[in-house]
Amino acid sequence: MRGDAEADVDLLIVGAGIVGCTVAERAAALRGWRSLVVDRRRHVGGNCHDALHASGVLVHSYGPHYFRTDSDDVLAYLSRFTEWIPGRYVVKVATRGRLFDFPINLTTLEQVYGRAFDADEARLLLDELRDRSIVTPRSSEELVLSRVGREFYDLFYAPYTRKQWGMSPAQLDVSVCGRVPVRFTRDERYVDQRHQVMPRDGFTRMFERMLASPLITVLLGCDFAELRGAIRPRVATLYTGPIDAYFDHRLGRLAWRSLDFELVAYEQQWKQPCVQINYPGAEPYTRSVEYKHVTGQRHPQTVVGYEYPRASGDPFYPVPSARGRRLYAAYAELAEHARRTERTYFAGRLATYAYLNMDQATAAALEAFAEIERDWLASRVRHASAGRG
Repeated sequence: MRGDAEADVDLLIVGAGIVGCTVAERAAALRGWRSLVVDRRRHVGGNCHDALHASGVLVHSYGPHYFRTDSDDVLAYLSRFTEWIPGRYVVKVATRGRLFDFPINLTTLEQVYGRAFDADEARLLLDELRDRSIVTPRSSEELVLSRVGREFYDLFYAPYTRKQWGMSPAQLDVSVCGRVPVRFTRDERYVDQRHQVMPRDGFTRMFERMLASPLITVLLGCDFAELRGAIRPRVATLYTGPIDAYFDHRLGRLAWRSLDFELVAYEQQWKQPCVQINYPGAEPYTRSVEYKHVTGQRHPQTVVGYEYPRASGDPFYPVPSARGRRLYAAYAELAEHARRTERTYFAGRLATYAYLNMDQATAAALEAFAEIERDWLASRVRHASAGRG
């Protein structure tokens, strides 16, 4: 990767995260296009970046990233740049002075009620507990109440959600709590996707391989504002940052949640029984993450990351509320106009105000490249027709 910006580029890509890296790689491999990838941070990988802590333990710099997908195509694409190790994504909840399995499964019910359950008994119990009057949930609160009832809502969901989002689940879309399954088995994995894996050499190494083409120039520590208008790419601009920032917040500011991270090293091999523990109680942090559980690294020490939710700072999570949907829809109209008139495309979690997992972001990047390519081919046909005319 080279560090000097070049004006002779086909694509200007804003953001060196998973979307920007994917589009740059596809553009080089399939079209031979030159891309300039700029990022205000001094590393590639965006929020998926990982690095060695001072202790020598590999950590995820911006919170845990658990790669999982049901898409064979997405997995096959990324497998060009990494080998994989199995991902064991197990999460527990610390409350009432003990650890509970989460998402809710048969073991969770036994931990709460102190007796054994089989699948049929568990279904009967939750059917009795759930609020049957809620047919079509309109919020995360209504969704949880309609699934598991008030007791589990108050135990696991409501306090954690308020701490993480700064809002009641009653104010948030069903998608927030809807991401978490309820199981009638003893499967303790956090997610259900068929493929649950981690890059063998870490996420950053995977991104570096994606950007290895001599057709790709990477400029780090550079804010897009410094280049805006100065570089005119021949094909298109791809923007992956916050969509409201691109338009100078002219319609108002979208709501984002941010995080602060505290990394604590321990002079012991393991600190936690699993990768992640959630804290719905009075603790100032929402979760603790022991990265070695998923990186596969062997090391005599360990590092645990503690996450503190914030209302300001780097944008990590779009706040899925009715107001947010309306404001984003207005910005999306501006984005469509920019695509038609300026050949500027918007993709990724921040640019589309969507809570995308890594596989979804990869799929969105592949589609964004396909859209750029289709529009470019169409413009060539139009120019050729005009020339003949």
